[in-house]
Amino acid sequence: MQPLIPLSPRDQSDREHRTHLHEPTKFQAPGSKFLRRRLLGIVAFSCICACSWGRGRVPILESFLIFSRQFGLFRLAVLRPIVGLNFVLFPTAVSTAQPCLMAYKGIPNERRSRSSMPIFVVVGLCCVFYILGAWQRSGFGKGDSIAVEITKQADCSILSNLHYETHQNGDALIMDDSDTDIKEFKPCGDQYIDYTPCQDQMQAMMFPRENMNYRERHCPAEEGKLRCLVPAPKGYMTPFPWPKSRDYVPFANAPYKSLTVEKAVQNWVQYEGNVFRFPGGGTQFPNGADAYIEELASIIPLDNGMVRTALDTGCGVASWGAYLFKKNVIAMSFAPRDSHEAQVQFALERGVPAVIGVLGTIKLPYPSRAFDMAHCSRCLIPWASNGGMYMMEVDRVLRPGGYWVLSGPPINWINNYQAWQHPKEELEEEQRKIEETAKRLCWEKKHEKGEIAIWQKRTNYDSCHGKDLEPPVCKSTNPDDIWYKIMEACVTPYPETTDPEEVAGGAWKPFPERLNAIPHRVSSGSIPGVSADSFQEDSKTWRKHVNFYKTENKIIGSGRYRNIMDMNAGLGSFAAALESPKLWVMNVMPTIAKRDTLGVIYERGLIGIYHDWCEAFSTYPRTYDLIHAHGVFSLYKDKCNMEDILLEMDRILRPEGAVIFRDEVDVLLKVKRIVALMRWNTKMVDHEDGPLITEKVLFAVKQYWVAGESSSMSAPQRG
Repeated sequence: MQPLIPLSPRDQSDREHRTHLHEPTKFQAPGSKFLRRRLLGIVAFSCICACSWGRGRVPILESFLIFSRQFGLFRLAVLRPIVGLNFVLFPTAVSTAQPCLMAYKGIPNERRSRSSMPIFVVVGLCCVFYILGAWQRSGFGKGDSIAVEITKQADCSILSNLHYETHQNGDALIMDDSDTDIKEFKPCGDQYIDYTPCQDQMQAMMFPRENMNYRERHCPAEEGKLRCLVPAPKGYMTPFPWPKSRDYVPFANAPYKSLTVEKAVQNWVQYEGNVFRFPGGGTQFPNGADAYIEELASIIPLDNGMVRTALDTGCGVASWGAYLFKKNVIAMSFAPRDSHEAQVQFALERGVPAVIGVLGTIKLPYPSRAFDMAHCSRCLIPWASNGGMYMMEVDRVLRPGGYWVLSGPPINWINNYQAWQHPKEELEEEQRKIEETAKRLCWEKKHEKGEIAIWQKRTNYDSCHGKDLEPPVCKSTNPDDIWYKIMEACVTPYPETTDPEEVAGGAWKPFPERLNAIPHRVSSGSIPGVSADSFQEDSKTWRKHVNFYKTENKIIGSGRYRNIMDMNAGLGSFAAALESPKLWVMNVMPTIAKRDTLGVIYERGLIGIYHDWCEAFSTYPRTYDLIHAHGVFSLYKDKCNMEDILLEMDRILRPEGAVIFRDEVDVLLKVKRIVALMRWNTKMVDHEDGPLITEKVLFAVKQYWVAGESSSMSAPQRG
């Protein structure tokens, strides 16, 4: 690579001098010249640094490296192994300091001698060069224009007109000229508009129906993967902003009317013109979710921040989770992809956290002691079957002291069996088994009224008597090792306590206090390599990162992005820095991550899920507005195909949704080339701490296009 600053005649003479050290010079002895050069170097270094600082752009290390290149005091051959940097990464420094170097060359060599060493001379020169730098910074110098030209040549601002907002004028977004000759990925057929690779309906029929196995994740083999772009349906619109999206969804985004017929009398969803309206009703709350939640709040502390995270099993269209946001409670909702067409898709279109999932044969993809509350409202889960295995799985993910709500059959069967059209003997036996399992788990029944029953999990192992009734303890030493692990009818051990009143796993803290408090998993040393200090430093770092993101994408936090995903969530600090009623973040913990910190994320009052990015995510297409990918591709290097991960990101990203990649520069250049084939626009920028950092940030926006159209356009808007 050619140096950014050509060698001067002085450098050429220095090179010749070093190759002929045995030849005496006609000016001075070698030792004398060496001392003169060292003195000259000290003065020049001070002047260059002063000039660079005056310009307000170049830190001391960068100035030092520039000076080293120009004058040969320290060779880059020595510096490169130490700091791991290449000189080509310093275009700003070069362009900034070059006028200072030129000014320095004007200092006559012959005017200096060993006697000119008083400190006031150096200070005086520094002042002069500082003023020179400040003058150039003001805009009158030529250094700024040089910097601009070099920056244009560098790959740090790939696309200057990257648009994040949705558009109404129909203008096509401009692609990066460097990639216009590359053929794009082809769109998938229209039959794949709602394709869910690991919950494909046709594939599911090949698996047994016992224990809902056929509704679980069954991902295609490598040769069966689709390598095309899943299209949006014709007429797709940008979702309404929250909270309007809670009540209205554009019909074109999920054009399925079956639920409006099946659940017409239960107020699930109604079709009105070109939108679906969600009145907030449900099978167990025909008077609305608000009234139902207030009834629960009379028993469960939903108003003081103590209950923050909830699990909704068999969620329907997630109206319970949607209205819990009023209480500042965030619910992780799941339901299978089954005959209730698009129920999870409706939930996500409404702006409510949800995934496709089922209680079947494998463990739920959540850590132990994650949720403050779990809920089943006529969810049709056979709680009494398999020796109470499903209740034991709820016990695993429920925090000590957490609540379980069961409403609907078989609760209060004696007054409802005729309305439910079930034999009263079956309902009586089912409730008896549920009550028995709850006692074996040592849950305390707090309430039963009408069709609602509420239990509370004990706070520690010692707080329950009659331990001989307990089911067997699970053999696994890691209750969070769940990915594709078979569910068992066993109880998960509690963390150890030293006092009968102590809450296992740490005392509850209200939200939002718990968001930035030191989690118990950290303070107890349960997470190797994570201390209280490193946790706080991580939070501080991500606040800085998020502030930087907002300078590039100014609509982050405005409400435009409601559903956000962090593909490699770490300690959850990205989500914590974004925390707002306008948005929520799905924190994903890769199953191959070096440290499992998903439990920490839940302790902070955030939600998340385990996932392996070599497979498709358990969601419908077009369900996230913003995706954050920090170190994902470095993590999965040599694990699976980068192209497959990016195609999956494209599948779950809404048209005109945004992606923020943060990774090493060589990785991001590969990512940039691939997403250029996917109708994405990109812009790469330096790390916020400057160009010396090899980690860069790539911003991307997915273009708007729909099924049957080959060109990009803009999404219609809803008010």
